[in-house]
Amino acid sequence: MTISNIKPDLESQVPFVKAANKQIYVNGTAFAYRDVGPRGTVPLILLNHWGAVLDNFDPRIIDGLAKARRVITTDYRGIGASGGTAPATVGEMANDAISVIRALGFEEVDLLGFSLGGFVAQDIALKSPRLVRKLILTGTGPSGGEGIERVWSVSWPLMIKGFLTLKDPKSYLFFTSTSNGQQAAKDFLKRLKERKRDRDKGPTPSAFFQQLKAIIAWGKQAPQNLSHIRIPTLIVNGDNDIMVPTRNSTDLANRIQNSQLIIYQDAGHGGIFQHHADFVAKALLFLDA
Repeated sequence: MTISNIKPDLESQVPFVKAANKQIYVNGTAFAYRDVGPRGTVPLILLNHWGAVLDNFDPRIIDGLAKARRVITTDYRGIGASGGTAPATVGEMANDAISVIRALGFEEVDLLGFSLGGFVAQDIALKSPRLVRKLILTGTGPSGGEGIERVWSVSWPLMIKGFLTLKDPKSYLFFTSTSNGQQAAKDFLKRLKERKRDRDKGPTPSAFFQQLKAIIAWGKQAPQNLSHIRIPTLIVNGDNDIMVPTRNSTDLANRIQNSQLIIYQDAGHGGIFQHHADFVAKALLFLDA
């Protein structure tokens, strides 16, 4: 990856697909990140899904949010261009994220977590409540949530299906099988290929399975006391999430007192990608309220 020397004031105007690759060292480990959007706002830290690297963030969502917010996307330890070994627990990922946020010099941030990133974001909010101003949880669920520990049994047949049909498995894992869902999948996957230069490295098999262990452990973990999360929280999912079943989003909304819930119809795990324009608009309203 190339580390750019673009000046911060110009950096804020750069689209995500051309954003500089950066690194920050925490306790001797390099963490990769990209930083776009206007300075002077509370930064919005994005935490992504299982096996995701920087180029798995949806450019339309990043650019939409970055019109009004400073947006920082990160690679977990041991994933993509970040150094070290991938943690096998959500708690370790949360500790890493807290350390990265503080190393970047931030005393208060907003968090947006998708899927695994939503697990991490919850743990951060519980461990460091003064660090987090607002929380957005998408396609995710609580520790001990129903069906989360079965993610591998749901995923591997659809990964094989993707191989046999020459399709990215996310077509089946993130989207419904309806015409709307599959068109949204094609559009999303096309967007992920828009960056042509200085792309991030894909996850290694060992890192991929380390994160799988973390997800399964989260699903088997005792439920956390989410009543301790008192900050405003926006919860978003599709009505047919097969990876982190949609009922977990309802559970989150029932257990986090100051929360709002949005469920998109005819949408799956990647409902925020299918409805990216509406999601960005609602997320910005929530963050600015």
